[in-house]
Amino acid sequence: MLEKLSIDNYALIDRSSIDFCDGFTTITGETGAGKSIMLDALSLLMGARADSKAMRDKNRKMVVEGIFSNPMASIKNICEENDIEWDAKELILRREISTSGKSRGFVNDTPVNLSLLASVADGLLDIHSQHSNSLLNDPHEQLSIIDSFGGNNEILEAYRVVFHNYVSLRNKIKRIKESIAKGKENKDFIIFRLEQLDKLKPKKGELISLEREAELLGDADKIKSDLSEAQDLIGGGISSALKCLQGASSVMEGIDFELLDAKGDNDLVERLNTIKIELRDIADTLGGFADKIDSDPGRLEKVQARIDSLYEAMKKFKVKDEDELVELHQQLKEELSSISGDKTDVVKFEHQLKELAKDLKEKADLLTESRIKVSERFSESLMEKIIPLGLPNVKFQIDIQKGKMTAEGQDIVTFFCSFNKNHPLQPISEIASGGEIARVMLGIKSIMAENMNLPTIIFDEVDTGVSGEIAHRMGNMMHGMSKSIQVIAVTHLPQVAAVGDKQLKVYKDDDDEKTVSHIKLLNPEERITEIAAMISGTSINNAALENAKILLQTNKH
Repeated sequence: MLEKLSIDNYALIDRSSIDFCDGFTTITGETGAGKSIMLDALSLLMGARADSKAMRDKNRKMVVEGIFSNPMASIKNICEENDIEWDAKELILRREISTSGKSRGFVNDTPVNLSLLASVADGLLDIHSQHSNSLLNDPHEQLSIIDSFGGNNEILEAYRVVFHNYVSLRNKIKRIKESIAKGKENKDFIIFRLEQLDKLKPKKGELISLEREAELLGDADKIKSDLSEAQDLIGGGISSALKCLQGASSVMEGIDFELLDAKGDNDLVERLNTIKIELRDIADTLGGFADKIDSDPGRLEKVQARIDSLYEAMKKFKVKDEDELVELHQQLKEELSSISGDKTDVVKFEHQLKELAKDLKEKADLLTESRIKVSERFSESLMEKIIPLGLPNVKFQIDIQKGKMTAEGQDIVTFFCSFNKNHPLQPISEIASGGEIARVMLGIKSIMAENMNLPTIIFDEVDTGVSGEIAHRMGNMMHGMSKSIQVIAVTHLPQVAAVGDKQLKVYKDDDDEKTVSHIKLLNPEERITEIAAMISGTSINNAALENAKILLQTNKH
């Protein structure tokens, strides 16, 4: 429920903090006192567009904050999905408009976009204004009412899953067919490009290997000469390193190093022999490299031609390296294959689509059957609610016709009504006046409150166009709803105001510089005076005060 609403720097309200209670709260005040300002402020918490012109003091930001206790569990999922801290006991919505006109939304002090703010608020508040009555003319809204009353969520969700799969597969088949048609147009071009790449046969990493080989072949004579010279210097000639080491080794073998007190250095000859072995191995390796090098002009010509072909193809096909040539080659093969291969897929998918269509129709029929049964019960319940509201001759019926499959099913729902004797039933959008629609909508909301876990509902002058006993009954109906949910009603009628468990008054104060709206909770004596003023106008007499007392006493619950 809505526990507290704080409004700062909005329109005629400078600073105001309003505490609400559970049950039924009525809000009264003269026309222009600022009742609509409070509702507009609440609308900001529901993501409504903010107008910086409503900022009272242009030098400080505008803030609206609502504190809600025991939010519905369904909101928990939204919060957890968006990394918003969750508290099962309290949830805070805030909307700020900066002096520059920038709007920001917050849920539990976490910044959120307005779409997310609205999603959370939808589970907390339902503001029912005269504009909301017009929604009753919307077939989609009528269908939603029936499904909510009938508890069709499980059947509808099962239908939607199949519907989504059906539409996805149908679109997939369409894309494949378009691809086949497009492929046929491009087939000759694909074959032409593929033949060129088939002839080239590019390989990944080939260009680096070829360029290295070309460089080697281009300098083959010099590299072979250098290798041979290095081999000779190490071990090929009379003055080579190996010959010198061998001579040193022979001389050292005749020296007794112990006479030189060089204990531990007797392994010098062995160390020298090890170096000789390593040098001989290096010389052999160099010789092996030299033997492998073949100065072959014919091979060099072929390698260079291959390199040129690859670079030419890369330029022609507009790719950056030979790896992308290989990928393009494979892609063209797949495209050519798909032109014929996709035909098989289409046949397979179209068979699956028929099976889905059959399942979809079965689930749609189940949904239709449920809606028909629900409609009969709903019509009976609604007439029981609205006949006492000054509509003694009302007749109500719901017509359900099958139409095109949508995400909501196959049904077109129309509410038919007749408010007078001997008048045929007609669509409610064509015959109902504003006052009649308001009473029908109140009856619907009352039914929904009894059958569903609804958020706090706020009625904005839903009692327009009625008076006397009818107003009293409407007030009692709203009070009955408040046994299940928190109900707040803005009203001009004393009969409705008196039914409330609590009453708030909106009023204005003027001084030399400004006009300011205030909101206060009325005590019992103040309620008597306020309701008496609503009965008699500005001149409050004893009769009006007595009538107010009687109204309040009669409506004690």
